[in-house]
Amino acid sequence: MIKLKILRRKILKKVQVSVPWLEHVISDEKFAGDINIQSSQDLILKFKNNLCLYCRGSKLLCGKSRCPALLRLFSFMKTKNLIDAEALSGSSPPSVFIGRIGYPYVYAGPLVPPIIGNTSLFDSPEEWIGKTIDEIVDFRTKLVRGKFRVNVKKPLENQLLSRTLEIALSREPVDTEVIFKKKPSGSFLFDDEFLPMGPSAPLSKIELGNVKFDHRIEKAYSDYDLGAEEAVLDLYLNGVPISAIQRAFSLGAFGIKRQRRLVPTRWSITAVDSLISRRLIEDRVKHNPEISEYRVYSFDYLGNKFVILLIPSKWMYEWIEAWYPRTLWNPHGDYVAIGSDWEGYRGRTTYASLGGCYYAVRLAVAEFLAREGRQASVVAMREIHPEYIMPLGVWINRECVREAFKHGCEKFDTLKDALEYISKKFAIPLKEWIKASALLRNELLQEKITKFLRVSL
Repeated sequence: MIKLKILRRKILKKVQVSVPWLEHVISDEKFAGDINIQSSQDLILKFKNNLCLYCRGSKLLCGKSRCPALLRLFSFMKTKNLIDAEALSGSSPPSVFIGRIGYPYVYAGPLVPPIIGNTSLFDSPEEWIGKTIDEIVDFRTKLVRGKFRVNVKKPLENQLLSRTLEIALSREPVDTEVIFKKKPSGSFLFDDEFLPMGPSAPLSKIELGNVKFDHRIEKAYSDYDLGAEEAVLDLYLNGVPISAIQRAFSLGAFGIKRQRRLVPTRWSITAVDSLISRRLIEDRVKHNPEISEYRVYSFDYLGNKFVILLIPSKWMYEWIEAWYPRTLWNPHGDYVAIGSDWEGYRGRTTYASLGGCYYAVRLAVAEFLAREGRQASVVAMREIHPEYIMPLGVWINRECVREAFKHGCEKFDTLKDALEYISKKFAIPLKEWIKASALLRNELLQEKITKFLRVSL
């Protein structure tokens, strides 16, 4: 195989585009007259850090289709009256959270909604495809986060942590009663890596009932001689959901006994995605025959457009994201920001510049190829529009790519035909994707030695 001549790096481009939704708002006197702004550029320069103050959810000056602040406010109002006390009883989905601030002394604790019953959907992102953003935010913000300080290197010395671990090992919702040191605060936590969460408060007591352990996770937890990597892979191959593995992993449930540590939730999500995908690629993908045609898979969800291109070749992988103006990672720009990162056949030794989403998508791709018994060069692309009004966590990348593979593909004999089809899926011009992509440029410009071998024969 001919090596790529392009060095691995993060590629960040700016593509000039118009912002029709913002220009329409500004040019419409009915909406903009009260603040007397003459152009969208004037607005950006003068109010770019205070748009919410002047908009107040009525003018949608941020360019999003709905106001994220109001959506959070409505969720807060629904939850507030249910948690206005220093005690709370509910069924944890099960769900837990380990923070990272102050590491190795971090906050940990269970997530408990003020609801008794089957709340398993509240922490099962594998089942969320098709849910509206209102539904996802609603049941996530109902999860009240109890917290206590703990040393990640001494997890067995804390009684509250022992109760939290029992929740993490459960296969069904756990009836939980928590006593707080003060009433939960009204602040919600939204992040692009982990799932949204509701208010929080320091814990003084946890009582549990009807804990039903997942025997597969319990077995891995009880084996003090089993390495964490092998435990995670075994659980995955035995059908344990990714979210359940990540939950137990964060509580230090796996590995050699003396080496077990708590892992902040943000890190555990990426660690599990990275570990499983790497093992699948090495053990169940690279030894397979290459696909014989170009394939394009696609899926749209909540303002995100996903397209996955499989190229007949040895294993390589690239993840590309394009964020429109007025989106999470491109809030004030007038340009589409494109970032990418990739790996060759031998994998990578450094952390991907695009973070956890890189590994979440790699997992979805690796498990599909392993199931197919094939290998390929993979270019996965995501176009994020302002309709994606708030961060929901890295799960959305993994589950949407999984869903794309379920919906079947379009097959092509040439890369040109495949790219022409892809160009119709995206609003961003195809040439911009190619400029941002190391693998596409290599496929288009680098001639393979097999071409000359065919000629000589």
